[in-house]
Amino acid sequence: MQLNLSNIAYCYPQATEPILRGITVTFPQGWTGVVGDNGCGKTTLARIACGIVAPDTGAVGPALVSAYCAQDATNPPHNLQDFALAYDGLAMRLQQALALEDDWPWRYSTLSGGQQKRLQIACALWTEPDVLVMDEPTNHVDATTREEIIHALASFDGIGILISHDRALLDGLCDQCLFMGNGSVTMRPGSYSQASGQATLERESAVRSREEARREKTRIEREAQRRREAADRKEGQRSLRGIGKHDGDARHKKRLAIVHGTDGIATKQAGIMQSRLGRVTEKLNQVRVEKRYDADIWLEAEPSRRPVLIRLEPTQLLLGERRLSVPHLYISRNDHIGLVGDNGFGKTTLVKHLVACMPAGVRVLYIPQEPSEKQQRAARRSLRDLDSVARGRVLSIVAQLNSEPERLLEGDVISPGEMRKLMLALGILDSPELIIMDEPTNHLDLGSTEALERVLAAYPGALLLVSHDAALLGATTNIAWRIREDGLGNLALTVE
Repeated sequence: MQLNLSNIAYCYPQATEPILRGITVTFPQGWTGVVGDNGCGKTTLARIACGIVAPDTGAVGPALVSAYCAQDATNPPHNLQDFALAYDGLAMRLQQALALEDDWPWRYSTLSGGQQKRLQIACALWTEPDVLVMDEPTNHVDATTREEIIHALASFDGIGILISHDRALLDGLCDQCLFMGNGSVTMRPGSYSQASGQATLERESAVRSREEARREKTRIEREAQRRREAADRKEGQRSLRGIGKHDGDARHKKRLAIVHGTDGIATKQAGIMQSRLGRVTEKLNQVRVEKRYDADIWLEAEPSRRPVLIRLEPTQLLLGERRLSVPHLYISRNDHIGLVGDNGFGKTTLVKHLVACMPAGVRVLYIPQEPSEKQQRAARRSLRDLDSVARGRVLSIVAQLNSEPERLLEGDVISPGEMRKLMLALGILDSPELIIMDEPTNHLDLGSTEALERVLAAYPGALLLVSHDAALLGATTNIAWRIREDGLGNLALTVE
């Protein structure tokens, strides 16, 4: 069993260039990783593979039963109630493998992002589809949940398409990886680490080939110019202009040189060089090198004049039937804080409480786990309403976060990763005193994560990050707010 995509092309409405063009790829049984920068069309290709979106041109076949797990799990799966009431062997195994609690389906909207993701995956696996697409399944999840997801997905024996920037997940599941960029695709065998190593070697080889072709083009251009000038001089010497009509000897010598062809050599050589120049120019144009943005972002920001931005009195926050005990907390003007804890321990609830209690006048940039549609529309509208200078700065920041800024101006289709970058770039314009980001690396490609890490580490103001990414927190924060369970079901936050 395999799924074939043939000559697929797709262009977003209002976009000037197609996001996909001439894509032909085969997905065999087993897991195939799909990787690439934010906005390169991974989700669009997956939705075409599932039959959710029709391509502008091309075909998908054969007709198979498909299931698609979207990046955003906030909307309940369509078969959630059926799964909740099922007591067959598969449903029981999935409930155990993903550590699902009986009441979760009935209070879906109150669950954490990681808990919703586990239920979403269980509902999809329970349908036993021929084709299963998982779009960023480990967003929002802690280390324990990640292992549970890997174990559950490893049991799937159909055609699996995994869109992810999680290297451990890709290495644990995939036998081949599809690399996407510039509207085209390349399938490479092996796990992500193996395929990525091969991609790096290919890019380095392409860079060398392009540099060699560029040097050859420069050399040939100089030589072609020299020979054109020589040909022009010879052409001037062939002219009878300036020779008197009655100077028969001079005219005879000039005509004799033309007949013998000695004066045509320079012109012929110039033509040869021009032909060689055309060939090397074509070769240079054919060598494609993936564009990377590696520069640091310069933030026009400085710490607040207030020594302390906010103080929170001890309180208890309700989390369904549990409570989170919060001690006296404060955020100083240049604190970099990492908020950590397992899924369902109230991290997002605490952040929302903190934002609601923020004193008036404190400039705060808050980017939630999943921006609402209203927030996304506001971000797109803000970008359109900026003057040219401010818009240029925003697009420059987006570019340095490893995205093509032009895509943000082409219609209203912006990937979740690009939306986060846009919201951060827009927020930077207001010189915030405090940046709060809830799971900032969700939906971000690896290059974007590294760029974000650099900018947040250098940010001079106050920072609060909610994340399961230990590497990000280690590089950007120096204070930990940790939520733990005491074994009796009680949750408490400690400052480290």
